Amino acid sequence: MGDATAARAAALEVLRAVRRGDLADRALVPALAELPVRERPLAQELVYGVLRWRGRLDHALARHASRPLNQVDPDVLDALRLGAYQLLELGGIPAYAAVSESVELVKRAEPRAAGFANAVLQSLQRGATSLTFPSLATDPRAHLTSWGSHPDWLVERWLERFGTDETAALVAANNTRPELYLRLLSADGEQRLEAAGIAAESHPLARAVVRLRASGDLGAALAAVPAVVQDPAAALVVQYADCPPGALVADLCAAPGGKALGLAVAARYTVAADLSLGRMRRIRQNLARTRALGTSADVGLVVADGRRPAVRSADVVLLDAPCTGTGTFRRHPDGRWRVQPRDLVALAALQRELLAAAHQVVAPGGWLVYSTCSLEPEENEAQMEWFLAAHPEYITAPTEAVPAEVRDGDWLRVLPQRHGIDGAFAARLVRRDRAG
Repeated sequence: MGDATAARAAALEVLRAVRRGDLADRALVPALAELPVRERPLAQELVYGVLRWRGRLDHALARHASRPLNQVDPDVLDALRLGAYQLLELGGIPAYAAVSESVELVKRAEPRAAGFANAVLQSLQRGATSLTFPSLATDPRAHLTSWGSHPDWLVERWLERFGTDETAALVAANNTRPELYLRLLSADGEQRLEAAGIAAESHPLARAVVRLRASGDLGAALAAVPAVVQDPAAALVVQYADCPPGALVADLCAAPGGKALGLAVAARYTVAADLSLGRMRRIRQNLARTRALGTSADVGLVVADGRRPAVRSADVVLLDAPCTGTGTFRRHPDGRWRVQPRDLVALAALQRELLAAAHQVVAPGGWLVYSTCSLEPEENEAQMEWFLAAHPEYITAPTEAVPAEVRDGDWLRVLPQRHGIDGAFAARLVRRDRAG
């Protein structure tokens, strides 16, 4: 099997794993490890390209298929999407190779469908220049679902909330390739990067965050300076927490650990807890690496369910709650197809359970920071309205630790279409004496 063929086969296997419920970035790790180094970029490009543009690809394929796509075998459909992505979106690959290699993938998955797949892709190749899509002006919902490649139910709710222009901007932001950012954990981080010959530039909103100008510099950067890979939106949550020097901090849903390590820069001691043992190993690795490079962060790691916190009391409690992640679709395009309306209900219920446990850990006079990477009101302001009504001993604790551009009243609100980074929400609540 040729190298390019192996890359395409690996991409199909990752897409199959995503259908089973795996996260794309995790499923890619073992798949890429089995490929020659030179073919790994192609496999990764195919996976993320198909996931990012699935709605657009399906719109195109449906116009050249003799039966509805929901009646096509899932493996065959993913192979067709791989072919369509190469034909329509990925330059540098000959059309004949895109068609023939995709048909070969179909033969291995479902031999009887090879003729169907060949006919669809040959027809798509001939008609690629005459494809049409619904107009944003006359049918924004259909346009943003097909050309914009987002699920219909999310487009519908965003149109109702944001309007056409801003929803179109959000969809466009989600479809851009994410940039690579580091959250520096030492005051001399930028100087150390410069000394190592690594080009980086500071982010205008998030302190101690830099964008690497070349993604190939990541390994060298992490070897040169204590830092973690982190989008500025996540770093802004830590900045918004405005942790006082010397505080005892508890991060109750800490994995993968970037926020915990950011909080630990100012804290006296930080407890980083998470339910997942596997994800806690990642925190341990990052902690060991950054300590070896000179950080003095005092962090304790514990595997614990956030609904049963492993600490009795802390000055600052961060609850970075599990959520739909609708603010991170640029970085995780598979998420847009995974999340369903029912998840909003289930996750909102879990978030309330976590809040009910987290607030009991906050020392009098301390504060609770609730955050998500969701754009959805049910997971954000609605949760805070419920919590503050149920717990009058808490009041909002506004801070000017983050720029005005990302403050929405007392809340932190980062939106991809406005700020060009991931989306995030956070609320900072101080616990008063119950008599107060």
